[in-house]
Amino acid sequence: MAELALVTGGETGIGKAIVNALRAKGYEVKSASRRTGFDLLDRKAIDRLINSLPRLDLLVNNAGIAESAPLAKTTDGMWDLHIALDATAPFLLCRAALPLLKKSKRGRIINVASTAGLKGGPYIAAYAAAKHALVGLSRSLAAELKDVSVDWICPGFVDSELTDRSVAKIVKEAGLAEAEARSRLAAMNPCGRLIRPDEVAAAVVKLILEPGSGREVVLE
Repeated sequence: MAELALVTGGETGIGKAIVNALRAKGYEVKSASRRTGFDLLDRKAIDRLINSLPRLDLLVNNAGIAESAPLAKTTDGMWDLHIALDATAPFLLCRAALPLLKKSKRGRIINVASTAGLKGGPYIAAYAAAKHALVGLSRSLAAELKDVSVDWICPGFVDSELTDRSVAKIVKEAGLAEAEARSRLAAMNPCGRLIRPDEVAAAVVKLILEPGSGREVVLE
């Protein structure tokens, strides 16, 4: 019987690449995202989702939101939504999935955080705070759980739909050409380019193929 993985946000970008990579390794994969009618803001929906699974070997918390604004223009709603999607939802999923993961011979949690969760940055107070929370959650669970592996991946700017929206916002607010806006984001990664979704997926595969827990993978 194939191992079963649950990937949030698995229909686009990083999540889609992770789903494809896991299936290529023989995993049965279930994706939970808005495009599949799943609402990460609904706590009861999270419980129903986990209770509907016959088993679970791998949970990948990938779904999230990334919006930017100066502090003065960061609304309560923007703050609340980042905390809810980028921090609270992964916490709820980890807690709900724990009994199933403990029953697995190789129960694993992999959280997709961000380099913003390690060092912050201008105009991303809500996003960085939420990703710091996700990194802190991951580190705490890795220290606490003995029978479930917990690792986390921190990519820089990724060539994804989230970045496309950031580029569009920069174009609109700063009056830059799209190519220039994208180039500026790419330059913020030490590698000088946008990280590819398949690179994040490859990091997930490497983590599940090698024994260990408490590993932090930085991709920038």
